[in-house]
Amino acid sequence: MVTIAADEDVVRVRQLVRIVAVGAKLSLVDQTKLVTAASELARNTLVYGGGGGAEVTVVDSGRRTGIRIVFADDGPGIADLDLALTDGYTTGGGLGLGLSGARRLVDEFEIDTAAGRGTRITITKWAR
Repeated sequence: MVTIAADEDVVRVRQLVRIVAVGAKLSLVDQTKLVTAASELARNTLVYGGGGGAEVTVVDSGRRTGIRIVFADDGPGIADLDLALTDGYTTGGGLGLGLSGARRLVDEFEIDTAAGRGTRITITKWAR
């Protein structure tokens, strides 16, 4: 588990994901997609969730290997998930591609959130 409490921790998550993705033999394109998604979600964990953690694991489906990352925080949660997953929606003045962009970059994307109880996002990228 990597604690996400400062900007440096977002960098640490990126570095760890890159190392694990290389070890799992993801293609360079898939490594880049996964690192980009992880970076965005780690930053969201810090900025919107008030900090939290990321757990990076190698998973095996029996047919292929992948990387699963769980981001969790005890922040305010996401009040309107459908709206938050809409391209272009932002509460932070950015481009609004955070959650929806991260979802498009990975093979599996699950989110568990509610206002007042934090957010848990699980992403998985499979080797091709």
